Amino acid sequence: MPNGYCGRMLYVDLTDRTTRVEERDEDFYRTYLGGWGVIAHELLKRAPRGVDPFAPGNPLIFATGVQTGSPVGSSGRHAVGAKSPLTGGFGEADVGGYWGTELKKAGFDAVVITGASKDPVYLWIVDGEVEIRDAGHLWGKETAEVQALIHEELGDDKVRVAQCGPAGERLIRFANVMHDVSRAAGRTGLGAVMGSKKLKAIAVRGTGAVEVADPETVEAVRTRFIELKEHWEGLQKYGTAESVAEVQERGYLPTRNFQKGQFDGWERISGQRLRSEYLVGRDTCYGCPIACKRKVKADGVYKIDSIYGGPEYETLGSLGSTCAIDDLEAILYANQLCAANGMDTISTGVTIAWLMDCFEKGLLMSEDTGGIEAQFGDAEAMVKLVEMIAAREGIGDVLAEGSWRAAKTLGNGTEDLVVHVKGQEFPMSDPRTQFGLGLAYAISPTGADHMHSAHDHWIDEEAPAGFLKLSYGMLTGQLEHNDLSPEKVRWVVYKNSHLVLFNCLGWCQFHHYSVSRIRDVLQAITGWNVRTFEIMKDGERALTLARAFNMREGLTADDDVLPPRMGEPLKAAAIDNWRIDPDEFVKARSLFYGMMGWDEETGVPKAWRLHELDIGWVIDELT
Repeated sequence: MPNGYCGRMLYVDLTDRTTRVEERDEDFYRTYLGGWGVIAHELLKRAPRGVDPFAPGNPLIFATGVQTGSPVGSSGRHAVGAKSPLTGGFGEADVGGYWGTELKKAGFDAVVITGASKDPVYLWIVDGEVEIRDAGHLWGKETAEVQALIHEELGDDKVRVAQCGPAGERLIRFANVMHDVSRAAGRTGLGAVMGSKKLKAIAVRGTGAVEVADPETVEAVRTRFIELKEHWEGLQKYGTAESVAEVQERGYLPTRNFQKGQFDGWERISGQRLRSEYLVGRDTCYGCPIACKRKVKADGVYKIDSIYGGPEYETLGSLGSTCAIDDLEAILYANQLCAANGMDTISTGVTIAWLMDCFEKGLLMSEDTGGIEAQFGDAEAMVKLVEMIAAREGIGDVLAEGSWRAAKTLGNGTEDLVVHVKGQEFPMSDPRTQFGLGLAYAISPTGADHMHSAHDHWIDEEAPAGFLKLSYGMLTGQLEHNDLSPEKVRWVVYKNSHLVLFNCLGWCQFHHYSVSRIRDVLQAITGWNVRTFEIMKDGERALTLARAFNMREGLTADDDVLPPRMGEPLKAAAIDNWRIDPDEFVKARSLFYGMMGWDEETGVPKAWRLHELDIGWVIDELT
């Protein structure tokens, strides 16, 4: 095995039940790195133009990065991708845990699945071998039971399992891909693509090793991270739920479908309360000392099983404050329902919050929902709606299409209340308090997403000095949150490329490494003589590839917009009625396009830019 990667990608055609292995050389990995980059490459090369997301020809891709599985302490991540059934464009979601490392130890950097099986199947990958096995006995079952049955069938409880839950089988457009039951490749509806192929799961076991070129330097990086414990003690103690208090104070905790930025009941859904009353353990990803994953349990009105882990900040916001719900036990149970069925908690919660908003404004009545009174603050109704979505029962069948499609179906002005970009519901940060984030949400190739979008608080007056001097070939001073100046746009361009780079490498973003530190670690892992310039180009290339895929599939600059709610003044004590001016936004968007080497009006990547990024082959995909 070369250092940091296997040099082998597995291709599976479920229609004719064939498999093959293709080898990749160093140039391929230096160009695309893995994760997001490999997914974008494969979609442009292998997805037929205009393919329906549920058609057999839509490739489903699981891709590790050259960082995945190395012992640096931030390497437990990989990416899943396909053409998204939620947005109709580039679909990509990142996930932690152990599955990606196990795949690499089994001898593959990526798995690309095409075709569709007539009957349910699962893949069994072990030490370079692959078998397509019957999954009829697994179909229809929840994720924890499926994993237990696979472990029993294979006689090994160390087998790592990625699977679509019943939501994926029912083609719920925001179904996710669950890994080890409690970790989700959550966004863009990739579990539904998996379900459309009748692929229930991919089970992986590997006994190989991920070799690195310079073990001494890699160990030094890992040791230094452990020594910087004060930087991640809060994350270890409270998980991402620690953000509830901070975001509430700053005024961008989404509340009542993004009408407000502060929630009166925030303390009852906080990380502090979660830890003191429900936490029974912590979990971690491969090689990571933080252990930010929560394991919670309850035996009250709702029975909460710790096997499903616990809620992240995004879940506490989407199923909690966004729905104006402060019943933490109900939120924990709704999170468990999503994990058991394989549904994205963000899209689930924000879709329900949209329905509640429609009820509040009299646009929908109980006769429109089969008798469900979808009122803000009603925890029982929220849980019932999660169950109905998972089962595609009643109004749940409409909501399972996502809020954007549901609004088009129900009409009556409900469209104006949908909080989305390209059909994907907003994560739990309100862009009216971070104008750069709003620009990043709008231009994101996956629709609104928090994992590759620049957050303005990284460069505000409270930002650590190191964040203001990232190696982008320029210095970034402090900028106000409500700033959409050329300086802010430039920072968003570089920061977004930096974040996409993390998703190519398989690197956790909680390890806030600068580009120069990434260069040092990447060089130690692979032995490549890389420079920061090359590293930044990798991120820019991956972002441009995803952009090109969207342009090829018919998306336009008209899809790079924010929903009407972002033009309304935000109601929050910490913010004085901020809103994003549409004209100012359009100017910033055009500038972003130009700085990326895309046409300033259409956003289509220019030919010179594609050649400059060494992906001139993409020109043919855009003509």
